[in-house]
Amino acid sequence: MNPFKKLLGQTAVYGLSSIIGRLLNYLLVPLYTFVFKNPADYGDVSILYAWVAFLVVFLTFGMETTFFRYLHLKEDKEKIFSNSFLTLIVLNILFFIIVVFFNQDVADYLLFHEHNEYIVLLALIVCIDSVSSLPLAKLRAEEKAVKFAAIQFTSIGVNIVLNLIFMLIFFDPDRPEEGVLFILIANLISSLVKPLLLYKDFLMVRLSFDFQLVREMMIYAFPLVFAGFAGIINETIDRILLERILFSSGKTLTEAKTEVGIYSAVYKLAMLVTIFLQAYRYAAEPFFFAQSKNQDRNKVYVKTMNYFVAGVCLIFLLVALNIDIFKHFIRNESYWVGLGVVPILLLANVFLGIYYNQSIWYKLSGQTKFGAYISIGGALLTVLINVFFIPEYGYWACAWATLIVYAAQMIASYLLGQRYYPIKYNLRKFALYLGLSLVIFWMANLFDMESGYGKFFVHNGMICLFVFVVWSLDFRSLKKG
Repeated sequence: MNPFKKLLGQTAVYGLSSIIGRLLNYLLVPLYTFVFKNPADYGDVSILYAWVAFLVVFLTFGMETTFFRYLHLKEDKEKIFSNSFLTLIVLNILFFIIVVFFNQDVADYLLFHEHNEYIVLLALIVCIDSVSSLPLAKLRAEEKAVKFAAIQFTSIGVNIVLNLIFMLIFFDPDRPEEGVLFILIANLISSLVKPLLLYKDFLMVRLSFDFQLVREMMIYAFPLVFAGFAGIINETIDRILLERILFSSGKTLTEAKTEVGIYSAVYKLAMLVTIFLQAYRYAAEPFFFAQSKNQDRNKVYVKTMNYFVAGVCLIFLLVALNIDIFKHFIRNESYWVGLGVVPILLLANVFLGIYYNQSIWYKLSGQTKFGAYISIGGALLTVLINVFFIPEYGYWACAWATLIVYAAQMIASYLLGQRYYPIKYNLRKFALYLGLSLVIFWMANLFDMESGYGKFFVHNGMICLFVFVVWSLDFRSLKKG
């Protein structure tokens, strides 16, 4: 079977849970922005989940990628799974015990002085999700994409239904702190769905450590943790810094959280690129490792990059040129003041996707330290730009920092990859697709057209032109083989 069709097919199946599921989660944005009349209350939710992103990286400890690599290096597959899984279980139990004992201290540090219950619930959610990640990775390695999608989709469905019930029936707008609590409880219950549906994998684990194997895997995983942790700094630290820097610069805590709420809401409009990215990565990582023994692997990687760049550029245009439609997902117009940063964030996520696609070179070559170097450098640049410019420019500084950092990481990864694990990507085609999408965006916004059918048809006609060029140059080849 044509490997590109296989990758495309698996991406589509994984997308059943990832894309459709996240689109359903995406529909929570109008719900939250409708029930939280003050953007500051939505800012509370955004800040909590920014911290979740950090914790998930730490508590999964790079074991998914490590698991995929060692499956192709060792013969005893069950031994690899059991040792990886037990490592995560021990790490998460220790973390949860620490949080339970120091929950008020953590709440004070995160500026949730009167709500330490948020901290305990959050810790429980991330521990359950982290421990469940490896049985789900096992399904991906076994190419059980349908079962994987069913579990993920069930969990997401439970979360959506509970949010709707809690927020539309039981929520009192005069007590916004209850809304935050309802969101966390809904998330906790939906997270529990995954281990319940994966209980057989939990019961089949061998309760014995191979300390030499675990040590070897952790040495491989450690740079991935740094890379992932630094990567999350690039993705989410801006919301945390935005609150703290504005608060320390003289704004009230409510004013600071209001900017966080606005920025977080409009950031969701740029998340359509990352929704595609998530589905793609679920299929791509095991696919790339499986192709590593193929003599024509570099040709496969080059073709995959061509298709990928075309796909993310198309999503950029679809959202950026139809912002008058997408903005209505944010039901409260008080959030719309931040819509100007959406194209910047969309383009930033295009660069992030290309960087993720390139990163396979250091995973395949075992040089994961370079992933850590790139991400740490990006994290430092993110912090510097935000610290210097947030006091004056607010969330605009966050958006531009995201774009600059992801572009720098993409370039750094390419240059290092060409030195240590050369893959001759088609830079001309890359430049064509990216350049064409930017020119189309610029031309569409050159004239200040009023919102209406004329603007809709002109903008989407230009998107059709982009699709025609891409299809003519690349996607027709998918019919072959």
